Amino acid sequence: MTAVTTAPAEAPALRRSLRPRGLVWTMLCLHRAALLFWALLAAVAAGTLLWAWGPGTKGVWTEYRTMRCAFPGQNLSCDYTGDAYMALDLAKSLGGLIITIVPFLVAAWASGALIARELETGTAELAWTQSVSPARWLAAKLAVPAALLASGTALLTLLHRLMWPSDRELLRWLSWQWYDDVAFRGNGPVAVAYALLGLAVGVLVGLLVRRSLPALGISLVCLLIVHFVLAVLRPYLWPWVTLTKTEQYSIFSGMPVDEGAITSTGAHVPNPCGGEGPGCLTKHRIVGFYFDYHPSSHFWPLQLVETGIVLSLAALAVLASFRLLKRHLGDAA
Repeated sequence: MTAVTTAPAEAPALRRSLRPRGLVWTMLCLHRAALLFWALLAAVAAGTLLWAWGPGTKGVWTEYRTMRCAFPGQNLSCDYTGDAYMALDLAKSLGGLIITIVPFLVAAWASGALIARELETGTAELAWTQSVSPARWLAAKLAVPAALLASGTALLTLLHRLMWPSDRELLRWLSWQWYDDVAFRGNGPVAVAYALLGLAVGVLVGLLVRRSLPALGISLVCLLIVHFVLAVLRPYLWPWVTLTKTEQYSIFSGMPVDEGAITSTGAHVPNPCGGEGPGCLTKHRIVGFYFDYHPSSHFWPLQLVETGIVLSLAALAVLASFRLLKRHLGDAA
């Protein structure tokens, strides 16, 4: 008789105990639209890259051999505008573009919807008056999106590397370069670092500005500046290789850094002659030419150095966010 009377009372209590709750669950519910958008965006990019790795690459190989590009001395018959080539190049561009714009989308969302809107409407202060401390509130705002972003971007990076052809002859025909900005970001861990930097910058700007639309614009500008500066500095993050030739024109494969002329004293100077004849070279005592570049073997050193820089900037932004929140609470008190 006791079991019969207590079972109905225990069932609702059990259901309540199993019901998801807490700060993390509340945040996921509040931002479920952004979570759904991220899942759809990652699915589109993953599907595109998987198609490029499978049917896309197979079609290009068939087209490559049909056009007799794979046979020595007959490369003049290659048609770079073949349907399979165009489809694979479009899929590669779309997948890489999605990986590249993820940090900007994250920065806009984090600064506007995640932080500034809650401060602007007073939702954050309401949460702080409950059982959630400000530090815990900010930690959840950073940790949950960071975990979702890191895992999703890492998966897309692995798929991008899987799609990237390993055959150098095919790569030459496709005219894909490992050092192009989109390809460089999509083929290594620096993509994950930039996604986390976008989150950190967005949170910091949201705490500083505390208004949704201005914070969104400022965070995008800040991230654009970081992207531009690091793209310009990228060739100088690792020691390059110098190739010297007696000819004025040379063909080499790699990320170009600098080129110029070599004088009789061994000094490296800008080429004063351009395409002029040997008389100009003799006049300026030019005895050779130099080409500074990064071979493909420098991909990982450049990746790891840039990843370390980006992660350091993200860590500084996170530290500044906690300091700023603490100062704001002190001023309010």
